Amino acid sequence: MSVRADRLVRGARHVAYFRKSGRRGHARTIVEGMLRGDVVEYPMDYPVTTEILFTDPRYNECLSAFYADCTAHILSLVQGGEDVVVLCEGDPFFYGSFMHLHSRLKDHAPVAVVPGITGMSGAWTASGAPITWGDDVLTVAMATLPEAELTRRIAETDALVVMKIGRHLPKLRRAIAAAGRTEQAWLVEHAAQAGERVRRLAEVEDAPAPYFSIALIHGQGRRP
Repeated sequence: MSVRADRLVRGARHVAYFRKSGRRGHARTIVEGMLRGDVVEYPMDYPVTTEILFTDPRYNECLSAFYADCTAHILSLVQGGEDVVVLCEGDPFFYGSFMHLHSRLKDHAPVAVVPGITGMSGAWTASGAPITWGDDVLTVAMATLPEAELTRRIAETDALVVMKIGRHLPKLRRAIAAAGRTEQAWLVEHAAQAGERVRRLAEVEDAPAPYFSIALIHGQGRRP
């Protein structure tokens, strides 16, 4: 967390954050002990996470209504003269839920975005090696891609980050093997968190990966 983010969080009267229903939420957990005593919290409980495939039309319908409701609540606070801090995991503009609020809020209220530290940065730092050297090309891919497409992208890049692994771990393992890069691949779980674990992908069982899991292949580009 940056110094600017720390200052904003500690001074916020209204704090909103996403979470899975029934959970505290990772973003909220990070700021435990930082919030002022009279803070008003607004937890935004996802109506669906993995219960419906994202290819199902109901998935977008459900989440669209959810983001609209969250936007309306935050906008009502802003129009009442309040500032609202929305907590984000990682960087707000990198595959995060906040982007869906931003696109709905930006034309109706002033929105300031504070850059954050991405999970992938935490992962390659945990691995103890640079992710790129010299002219290396870094590819960020989702394990949700079709296996053939995933294999192609793995084979063609110098350095690799794979996110959204979960139940797609066996597919990812096959794609990495088909690209001939199994010995270069690592899996980092819970990077920069309690329970952080770094292992070679070849040593990882085929059970679904934890939510905060990122696969890495380090670039080996030019260097002095």
